[in-house]
Parts: sequence; structure tokens; C-alpha cells
Amino acid sequence: MLSPTNPATPWILAVAVIALIVLMVVRASRKDKREYRRFKMLRTTKRRRAMFRRWVLQSFALFGGASVVLLALDWQFVPLLLADVRGIGWISSPLAQPILVGALIGAAIVLVLGIVAARKETDIPSLGDVQALLPRNRAELRWGAALSINAGLVEELLFRFAFPAAIYGITGNALVAVIASIIIFGLLHIYQGLPGILGSMLLGAAFMAIYLISGSILLAIVVHALFDLRSLVLIPVVLFKVHRVTKGNGVARVPSVAKPGLDVAEPVPAPGPGADAGVPVAPVPGVPLAVEPLPVVPVPVAPTPAGPAPAAPDAP
Repeated sequence: MLSPTNPATPWILAVAVIALIVLMVVRASRKDKREYRRFKMLRTTKRRRAMFRRWVLQSFALFGGASVVLLALDWQFVPLLLADVRGIGWISSPLAQPILVGALIGAAIVLVLGIVAARKETDIPSLGDVQALLPRNRAELRWGAALSINAGLVEELLFRFAFPAAIYGITGNALVAVIASIIIFGLLHIYQGLPGILGSMLLGAAFMAIYLISGSILLAIVVHALFDLRSLVLIPVVLFKVHRVTKGNGVARVPSVAKPGLDVAEPVPAPGPGADAGVPVAPVPGVPLAVEPLPVVPVPVAPTPAGPAPAAPDAP
């Protein structure tokens, strides 16, 4: 644990923070984008669940491990940061706590009413490209819950607890520490596109306000996890009834064929109404058309004239 009075502390923290930021930004801009693009093409629920499991383990190891390392270095800066923030007038006001509680209750009511009002919709609005993450059956629903709880835990510990304290230990400025942590949190959602980055920054600011006003990182963890559970569990259950789907992908089963160069299957359209009558079916790229037997055309035979049959010739 680094001492705030040690002159080498800011330099050590700076090296640790810069190394983590570079690692996570490069990983988000390259590996996460590539994996998410591949994930959106997956058709089998087995491979989707495998990717969910991989993401949970990787996130827990990377974000959770980074939180432990940073907190081991900057633990003494956590109360110093909170004390500096509480020097801001509106945060230290007696009305801040009731306002926070009212805002949380209001947000919960709005979320519930929004889900009830959208029950007849076929799609849901979202900040960023996250539609592919929605579970499609009961088995994937469990991984949606695991992703939500894991994100609430490790992301809050890192981006609202450990990172701000480390940046505060480097700069000595609470405002810089808070804003920088929110920006970093948003940039790590680059795989969701610009709307995802901006939406994540907005949510990060809300979670940060909950932590700073309440002084409890546990409350921020719970709110974050509940928000993600709303997106990855509650909405799929209420709107799409995925908990009733026990097999398959939650979509109609269709024949599939693997395209060359890809490790995923692409649905092949079923033949149309005229397929059995010899009407050609639209070809599927990469799939040779089956050779259909030629229709048997009857050959007309000239009619035999009526009358007695000719007598057989006499033998010589």
C-alpha cells in the first residue's frame, strides 16, 4: 500500500494506471470488437453460451484483478477522495441523500412502466449495439444474469472505486479523477459504437454520483447489477418470453449450412410453394443447386387404323 506522503507514490500510480488503460483500450478496440462481430454471426445457442462463459471469466479476471492490484496500491486515497468530493456544496448538502433516494425510486418506477408499456413491441430501444446480447432461451438467460452480476461487481470496483482513487493520488484533483474515470469507462464500450460509448459515459456518471453521494460502493454495485439484469434478464423474459424456450435459439428451426471460410452456420431458406412443381428455388450462396430429374414427356403414337388385322404370310 502506497503512502500519500511518499514522493514516489504518484509516479508508481501513474505507471500502473497508464499500463492498465493502454491494455484495456487496445483490448476493447481490437479484441472486443472482433469477438463481438463474430458473436453476432453465431446461430447455435451452444456457441453463444460458450462465448458468454468466456466473457464472464475474462471480465472477472481482467477487471477484478485490476481492481485488486490498484486497491492494493491506492487504498489510502479512497477516503481522501471522498472527503475532497464532499467539500463540494451540493454533495455535502442535507438534501443530497433524500434526492438520491427519490431519484433511485423514480428510476425504478420508470423502468418498470417502460417494460410494461413495451410488451407489444417486437424490438427494444437501446444505447449502442447491444441487441445481440439479449438471451434467446432459458439456458442463455442464466448467462445473461451472470454477465449482469459480474459487470455490476467488477466494473464498479474498478471504475468507481479503484481508478478514481488512483487518478486522485496522481493529480490530487477530485474532479479530474471523477471525469477521467467516466471517460475511460465509456471508451471501453467502443465495440458498441459511438452511441454505446456515450450511453456508457452517461450511465457511468450516474453510478459515480450514487457512489459519491452515498459514500457506499456497495449501493453502486447493486444499482449497476439491477440495471443490467433489467436489460439482459427482465426484458427478454417479459417481452420475448425466452424463459419458455428450453431448446434451440429461441427462433424457428431452419436447415443450415456452413459457409466456406466461416465457423458459423447460415440458415437456408425452405423451398417455396412451387418447389415440388419444378419451379426453381432461389440459390443460396456457396450451396450448389440440386439437380432435379427431367420431367417425363409422353411421346405421341400414331393411332392404328381400324379393320381386320393382316394375315401372317404363308411359309414357303
